[in-house]
Amino acid sequence: MDDKTNIQLFNHIFTHHRERFIRFAYSYTHKQEVAEDLVTESLIYYWENRARLQDVKDVPLYILVTLKNKCLDYLQRERTWESIAENLLTDQEWELQMRISNLEACEPETLFSREVQDLLRQALDKMPDKTRRIFIMSRYEGKSYPNIAQETGLSVKSVEFHISKALNLLRKELKDYLPGLLFLLDFFYKN
Repeated sequence: MDDKTNIQLFNHIFTHHRERFIRFAYSYTHKQEVAEDLVTESLIYYWENRARLQDVKDVPLYILVTLKNKCLDYLQRERTWESIAENLLTDQEWELQMRISNLEACEPETLFSREVQDLLRQALDKMPDKTRRIFIMSRYEGKSYPNIAQETGLSVKSVEFHISKALNLLRKELKDYLPGLLFLLDFFYKN
């Protein structure tokens, strides 16, 4: 087909089939703008690939199949995003519930008890020197991982490893007191 014939065929398809294609896409996406965009993408895909699609006998059918696949891709992405959003919401709800529960169970006088302070010191003392030093630089001196890496001569990955190691030890050693320990740690190292 020459360019003039291609343009005439494309204009005919656009004029006579575009609205049908949009209705088709809308029936699955339930969003007008999305349906219009998917139809436009399908038409553009055909137009850009028309030279290699010379053997296609029924161009509107070909575009409809392309549109169907684009609708499927869109719906699968939507399902994935909804699943991610649902999981995030569930995680956020869980975290919020944990914070509420922890705050309700928190007794500030307990945080300042000699027992908790001793447990904290013992947990920090159990850490290897380098891990404790890196943890203190991060959490109490507010230094970034790259700054700590530069000061200690370690890689950022090594700093991340030491922080992770320290947090795991603290979680294990202080699991019964975790709700308010972040406050205590901050208070303990600033005073």
